[in-house]
Amino acid sequence: MKISVKVPATATNIGPGFDCLGMALPIYNTVTIEETVLPGTGVEINVFSDSSEVDELSIEHMELNENSLVYKAVELLFNSIGQTPSELKINIQSDIPIARGLGSSASIIVGGLIAANELLGRPADEAALLSIATEVDGHPDNVTATITGGLVLASQEEDCSVIYRKLDWPDDWTITLCIPDYELTTEISRSVLPKEVAMCDAIFNTKRLGMFIEAINKHDDELMKYALQDKLHQPYRSKLVPGLDKISEVLRHEDSVLGCVLSGSGPSMLVISNKNNTDKIHSVIKQTLNDINIKAEIKTVQIEPCGAQVVSNED
Repeated sequence: MKISVKVPATATNIGPGFDCLGMALPIYNTVTIEETVLPGTGVEINVFSDSSEVDELSIEHMELNENSLVYKAVELLFNSIGQTPSELKINIQSDIPIARGLGSSASIIVGGLIAANELLGRPADEAALLSIATEVDGHPDNVTATITGGLVLASQEEDCSVIYRKLDWPDDWTITLCIPDYELTTEISRSVLPKEVAMCDAIFNTKRLGMFIEAINKHDDELMKYALQDKLHQPYRSKLVPGLDKISEVLRHEDSVLGCVLSGSGPSMLVISNKNNTDKIHSVIKQTLNDINIKAEIKTVQIEPCGAQVVSNED
């Protein structure tokens, strides 16, 4: 039996929602798991890519053994029903750029989980899949958006369960995505964050996250401009992302632009705006990065409403 699952990229944090806001984006990985018939062959993992945005060197450095994230997720699912994965072939079609803050790891974890769950006859419900995926990934924001699609507010509770709610993204708010041609690992990006923050900064983000949810619910452009501000992670990480502060400052004066934020831990950026001025946004980003000799893929997208989906099921 062979199962293929198509999984979207994700952007997280989105300004004030550190480790709790996530949105699915229309870039995809496909994870295929096949039961092999030869006993004793163990688990084989392969990674392929047709995308020019995925660095071959990054693929070469991915774990392709029992230490890989996809295997850990699959193993946890098998173990949850008293089984051990044995003869499996896992192929990953990787078209989400790696180490760019776009949830490539989360997509592989979720793709492997859902494919394995299909192989096993769907013993795990959504809650169980969310719990296992969060355990492997470390945070609920990426994996929840990957599973559900759309925009989500997610929290992992003390009992390891995940509570989430989907938020309705306004149709006329668009996202211009900038993917620089260099990597920034989550480990490095997290290393620059302080272990403690000032109470005033925590209060600032609490207010902004409340504004974010209200701006979404009421489709309030002006409130969203305030809501996308952050003091918990972006001021520290911006030092690792050349051009981010300059792009934010220039675009702040454009009426149609609601804000510029890091995607996850970076270095990818999201410019959130109305749909009527995306050419100017592309121009500002391109010119700013050209001035500092950084190449980037720039494209305007809408949120991906669908989460991970089984696209092939072969007996």
